[in-house]
Amino acid sequence: MPEFDHSHFLDHCARKPGVYRMLNAEGDVLYVGKARNLQARLNSYFQKNVASVKTRALVARITDIQTTVTSSEAEALLLEQSLIKSLRPPYNILLRDDKSYPYIRITTSDTFPRITFHRGTRRKGSHYFGPYPSGGAVREAISLVEKVFQLRNCSDSYFRNRTRPCLQHQIQRCTAPCVDLVSAEDYSQQVKLAMDFLDGRSRDVVEHLSRKMEAASRALAFEEAAVLRDKLAAIQSVQQKQYAETGQGDLDIVAVDGRHGLAVVDVLMIRGGRILGHRTFRPDTRGEEDLAEILEAFVGQYYLGDREDPVDPPEILLSHEIPGIETLSQALSSHWQKKVRVAWRVRGDRSAWVSMARANASQSLATELAAREHMEKRFHALESLLETDKPMRWIECFDISHTQGEKAVASCVVFDQQGARKPDYRHFNVSPPQAGDDYAALEEAIRRRYQRVLKEEGRLPDLLLIDGGKGQLQRGWEVMAELGLQGRMQVMGIGKGPSRRPGFEVLYLPDGREFTPGPAHSALHLLQQVRDEAHRFALTGHRARRGKARKTSSLDEIPGIGPKRRKALLTHFGGLKQLRNASLAELARVPGINAQMAETLYDWFHH
Repeated sequence: MPEFDHSHFLDHCARKPGVYRMLNAEGDVLYVGKARNLQARLNSYFQKNVASVKTRALVARITDIQTTVTSSEAEALLLEQSLIKSLRPPYNILLRDDKSYPYIRITTSDTFPRITFHRGTRRKGSHYFGPYPSGGAVREAISLVEKVFQLRNCSDSYFRNRTRPCLQHQIQRCTAPCVDLVSAEDYSQQVKLAMDFLDGRSRDVVEHLSRKMEAASRALAFEEAAVLRDKLAAIQSVQQKQYAETGQGDLDIVAVDGRHGLAVVDVLMIRGGRILGHRTFRPDTRGEEDLAEILEAFVGQYYLGDREDPVDPPEILLSHEIPGIETLSQALSSHWQKKVRVAWRVRGDRSAWVSMARANASQSLATELAAREHMEKRFHALESLLETDKPMRWIECFDISHTQGEKAVASCVVFDQQGARKPDYRHFNVSPPQAGDDYAALEEAIRRRYQRVLKEEGRLPDLLLIDGGKGQLQRGWEVMAELGLQGRMQVMGIGKGPSRRPGFEVLYLPDGREFTPGPAHSALHLLQQVRDEAHRFALTGHRARRGKARKTSSLDEIPGIGPKRRKALLTHFGGLKQLRNASLAELARVPGINAQMAETLYDWFHH
């Protein structure tokens, strides 16, 4: 492969805004970047005095550069973020956590709206509040709304079929509109107050409730006044506990901190002048980028990425100055179709919020560094226990979960010296020849996993850990031999031991060696953590698969039977057993079932 002739390329490179993609010999994209002047920006990579080790390593692998000219730098920024998200180049700073934010949803299109937890695509006919930094924050807010404003949280089918109040009414968390214990007008007033409160207009709500309490007291309705007093106390106590209420507006504060090759970004969320909480991210970096570079990459990917639940506050405050802050503001305004302010020098309440975000980022970084140091010690203890010269940096663990053989699922979890690598986790829906055969299920999962790793030339683990004893270990070792992987990784089984007590697990190796490190050994603590995570992940996958299967009907497999006909059949016969035993004539009498469909049904059940 000839060396990339950068001089010839730069002579013909445009001097306009645009995006560039650096490729290696295989045609894979190594890096995506944007520039106000493509030629000037690309020329900076090929200077002799480049200090960055990362840049020198990148340039050494370049065999081609592709450019796309845009009309403005803001447009280039939008295109850059789109390409980074789709291509995920190894030399870009990548945002690892892409989980959607949770919201509170009130179904305003219903006569008696309900309040629910929501994550994902927004639907028409509902009002959404948030985003909140975590599911716990949403549930705490919903609990307060139920306690103070007594909105229903039940499903529509449950609501329509009630003949008497449920437990929620008994504990004074719902006014029971399902059985007409509250009028539509009064319930609508409850909903309005709840929405005002969630929108940040809590002072208006407090004033309204205070006026009602005083009126009830003047009318000598002391019981009603006491209820209103308790509601006011609940609002004020939770505000003091959960929020720091000061200032006004909706905005995010983004702070970054990093050292020793690790960086964290903290997003502090302000809605209606209230601090709802913060969320911490750990972007993938190569350890050489400065904080401003990390912050710029994060803000672009986080706010310009295509999400089901776009986070679009009108104001974003930053902990550090970043290059092209005006371009970023223009790109965000264009992307969200509204004016967006991005700033880093602020005063007053906003300055205090920025300081708070910085403090959170520093604390999160300290916690991450301590956890990484602790994890590294555990990995070194594992190397000493196994007496191996090969460093342990990557562990994969398998486990099987099923219910009496039903819907078995295998899990594969991955750990490195920074802890769990959840994006690399995998579920395998396994179907052993005999239900409940864990050995065959384990064989299938391991074979599928490493056949694909070999095909895609992916990374093999330093240690393959199997949750089980000698039998499971032997089956896993046989698969390794079949794939030609014996000797390329360490394989180990972890069993519960004779006493089945935590801390006294037995470790099995293919050469017949057995270890019982004991409850104080750091290596065992690491293996227990990995094993328990594999068990949890397998159980989660099995429950999801089993739940999905139980929500479907065997009638769905019959050609020509859709939701309406299925409902008509079950309504007419009262159940699947009676339907199976029905005659051809009885089937034909069901509304929507003609003679041909009746014959299809009869043949399906009897032949």
